[in-house]
Amino acid sequence: MLIQIITQHPEAIGQIVKRTPPWVWGLLAALLALGASQLFGRQMSLRRVVITPLALLGFAAYGMVSAFGASGQLGAVLGIWLTAAAAVAALVMQFTPAAGTRFDAGAQTLKVPGSVVPLLLIVGIFMTKYLVGVELAMQPGLTHEASFALPVALLYGAFNGIFAGRALRLLRLTRISSTVSFGSLSRAG
Repeated sequence: MLIQIITQHPEAIGQIVKRTPPWVWGLLAALLALGASQLFGRQMSLRRVVITPLALLGFAAYGMVSAFGASGQLGAVLGIWLTAAAAVAALVMQFTPAAGTRFDAGAQTLKVPGSVVPLLLIVGIFMTKYLVGVELAMQPGLTHEASFALPVALLYGAFNGIFAGRALRLLRLTRISSTVSFGSLSRAG
C-alpha cells in the first residue's frame, strides 16, 4: 500500500514525514553519525567491534517485537530473523578482512580502514524499521500476515548477519594474530 500511495499520491509523503515523531529524526541523526564515523580509517577497541552489531541487533529485535509481538507469529518471525542472521553471519565471516586491517595485540585494538558499507547497512536497517512502521500504521492488520512479517524478519536478519559476520571476522583476526605472535615467540625462545 505504501508504494502505491507514494507512486499515485506523492503529496502524501509530506504527511507521512510530518506525522513521524521527532525522536525518530534524532535517532536517524545518531545512526548517520555512527555510520559516517566508519567512513574513515580508525582504531577500534575489541569492545566497540562487539557493541555496534549488538546495538543494531537490539534495534532490529525491538522493531520486530514492537511490530509483531501481539500478532501470534512472533516465534516464527524471530526464528526466521535468527536463522537469516546466523546464515549470513557465517557467510560474511568467511571473507578476508579489508586490506589494511591490523590487530595491535599490545593495545588490544584493531586498525580498520574506512568503508561506506556500514553506513549503507545502518541506513538500510533504519529505513526498513521506518517503512515497516509506516505500513503498519496504515494497515495494522498486516501484523497478522506471514507474507508481510516473514520477509521483514528475513531482511532484518540479513542486515544483522552482515554486521555480526564482520565483527566475527575481525575477532577471528585477533585470534589469528595472537596465535602467530605466540608462535613466533616460542620459536625465537
